[in-house]
Amino acid sequence: MKLPTIAPALIAFAACLTGGQALAQVAIAGDGGVYQDAERKAFYGPAAQKLGITIKDYSGTGIAPLRAQVKSGAVTWDIVELWNGLCEQAGREGLTEKLDYSVIDRSGIPEGLSGDNWIGITAYSAILAYNKNKYAANPPKSWADFFDTAKFPGRRSLDPGDTTVEIALMADGVPPDKLYPLDLDRAFKKLAAFKSNISAWWTTGAQAVQFARDQEVDMLSMWNGRADQAIKDGGPIAYGYNQGIVEMDCLVVAKNAPHKDLAMKVVGAITSPDIQANLPKYINYAPINQQAFEGGRIPADVAAKLSTSPDNIKQQVVLNIKWWAEHSQEVQQRFDQLMH
Repeated sequence: MKLPTIAPALIAFAACLTGGQALAQVAIAGDGGVYQDAERKAFYGPAAQKLGITIKDYSGTGIAPLRAQVKSGAVTWDIVELWNGLCEQAGREGLTEKLDYSVIDRSGIPEGLSGDNWIGITAYSAILAYNKNKYAANPPKSWADFFDTAKFPGRRSLDPGDTTVEIALMADGVPPDKLYPLDLDRAFKKLAAFKSNISAWWTTGAQAVQFARDQEVDMLSMWNGRADQAIKDGGPIAYGYNQGIVEMDCLVVAKNAPHKDLAMKVVGAITSPDIQANLPKYINYAPINQQAFEGGRIPADVAAKLSTSPDNIKQQVVLNIKWWAEHSQEVQQRFDQLMH
């Protein structure tokens, strides 16, 4: 994909605004949809203004198009947003540059949410959601409760994917801070014994919302933002952050990015506390930088609902994306065996 040609008149206009020099432009590829609409307002616009540049954004990103650009030697994206383990995988494949942490300040980024070639920008959590009408007097509060069908009878749903491994291990008594490296034999033994109690497996966030909203199941794992959507849609749903699993989207700078040095400054701006604090104004996702919660940048009532607020993040475990980058295919094979 080539960047669009900028009309001469626009270049001249930009030059007038910058004292005779056209605004520098950085290309960033995001996830699209309402999420990227929010990022334009929360991140891209403020970062461009802070640096005195323009940011051109593209949708439909992922590791495959990034790989294609780098391998072909025709890199047009400077910055790419990726999801969880793909952040680490892209670096291991040589698709990204090492981040310049003399330009990017990660002092407010929690451990496990940045790496040599990537840094987290938004977060969400896999949490235990339940029907508050069914469990009004005694709601489940842990994954051990989720697996306890005697004390908490009802229909269950899980996702045959990454966080379910962590869920099974915590249900089996593994402390959150002792999860990694994940004991796959122990996790899948727990899941195999419990399989008959799973009424349905969900494979998309929209499906999880449907199960919760329409009371097709009584408790399930789901992302906190999707749980909020189910509540907004009228579902009798409640949840907490105890033993939640923090996942994230990250930014990487493409290998041989056309504007590498400026891209580092853009990443630094987007991950700065003031700009991170903009995110909850536009979408129910949480900033990564803990300093965004300081100084009243985010109102207390808003922060209380965000997965990475100081009170909420300390109840959770951060998904270890380095482990998942190495073992995701193996885990997928184990789930394929479990499901058949």
